Amino acid sequence: MHLRDSHCCRYPNHVNTEIIIGEERGGKPSTIDMEELLATRLLVQGNSGSGKSHLLRRLLEESAEMVQQVVIDPEGDFTSLADLFPHIVIDGAAHSVAEIEALARRVREHRASVVLALEGLDVEQQIRCAAQFIAALFDAPREHWFPALVVVDEAQMFAPAVSGEISEETRRLSMNAMTNLMCRGRKRGLAGIVATQRLAKLAKNVAAEASNFLMGRTFLDIDMIRAADLLGMERRQAEQIRDLERGSFLALGPAITRRPLSIRIGSTRTGAKTNSSGLMPLPAAKPAEMEALLHAELEAEVAPAAIERPAPSPVAEDLSRNLEILDAEPEASPAETKPHDDGPSQQDIARAALRDLAADPASPYQSASNLFQAYLTKCRAAGAHAVGIDMEQFRREFAFVISGIEGLDDTQVETARQLSAGLDSDILAPYLVVLRAVLQGQTPDQDELAAAYGTSSPGRIRRLLDHLESLGLIVIREEYGGGRTLMVPGVEAPAA
Repeated sequence: MHLRDSHCCRYPNHVNTEIIIGEERGGKPSTIDMEELLATRLLVQGNSGSGKSHLLRRLLEESAEMVQQVVIDPEGDFTSLADLFPHIVIDGAAHSVAEIEALARRVREHRASVVLALEGLDVEQQIRCAAQFIAALFDAPREHWFPALVVVDEAQMFAPAVSGEISEETRRLSMNAMTNLMCRGRKRGLAGIVATQRLAKLAKNVAAEASNFLMGRTFLDIDMIRAADLLGMERRQAEQIRDLERGSFLALGPAITRRPLSIRIGSTRTGAKTNSSGLMPLPAAKPAEMEALLHAELEAEVAPAAIERPAPSPVAEDLSRNLEILDAEPEASPAETKPHDDGPSQQDIARAALRDLAADPASPYQSASNLFQAYLTKCRAAGAHAVGIDMEQFRREFAFVISGIEGLDDTQVETARQLSAGLDSDILAPYLVVLRAVLQGQTPDQDELAAAYGTSSPGRIRRLLDHLESLGLIVIREEYGGGRTLMVPGVEAPAA
């Protein structure tokens, strides 16, 4: 008896719990039993361009009215589901950690289908945001343990097989969340669906918890062999995985089929946000016209960009100036004049909170969003309830504090602010460490550079310095014996 026939007999009143995911060779519909999938989980693998995202979209569309869905979407590919289905898009970049966790709890309580869009965050922030969201889903009260699919695209980011460039704290947080989802989520109603480009990059303890598999085209031997092992195929049969067409997958599992089966995924009703995989006609402009288009008013466009690119507003250039403006109030009439308050000002409280954070050795290794929330909490706890600073301004001021620039004289501090006005906040702190050392006639300490950059990898520091040199921010002079001297254009070291 075929598997889908046996499903119909297991549920009262012949409730249909199957969706059509595509078709087998010969045109026979291929189905996935969603009730079985909730209990047994799913692993999807496919190289870029294999149709992995299309497969997930088809599965989500066909089951949207059958089960609650939570999609962890690092690239914003699935936000278009909200155009046709009642999915709510949650922008991870627009919320604090506490808000993300509260939203996850409400998602479970109200059984809302959501897409957590993470494309507005950098990689480490994406991983932390997803981990905190999944952990809050997992920790929901027992009375909210309703069945839900939790789809994690690019799962190798959130459950990597080996340590990467992210901090160990972030990796541990994410691995705990993903392991709980796949290993213990079933009892809480959470059915994990993880999709990855490469099985070799996905943590084995996460992949091993899935009982259903859809394996798309892949070319590396290590991934083909591992996929064949999961499908119960002999290794000599693994070659056929390399020959799969785009949109075709080898399937196996109790929710799909009990023997390896080739499935071609059906069409979808919603589309990805962007699609650059197809060809389109090139412009008809002649070479001379195209050259004119490329060079027209080039100097006018570049000149202001060099000055204004990420340069903060006049208020953001100096946190103290920012707070002074915010603290200023309209003059009160003589009748309204209050007794003089000798307590610390909002400016003093905010500056003290920054220094407290900078003094913690663990701070540079935390994400900017976590640091910003810790900063706001410190300010509020000390009585400063309106610091009036956004996260970008905070990152820049934190970089100045942690780099030690503030310990220089006023002229040198102003020089540092002018030289760094157009610099991205991601590399501002290590650049200021180099600049401070040059202004003091010293050589930057590698450990101090690593701490300012939030890394323990010497390789990342070398790449950072090369990147700063490529931007023209520093000059590296190689010395005999392998030493390096760092200089900053336009800054002269003090005479010995």
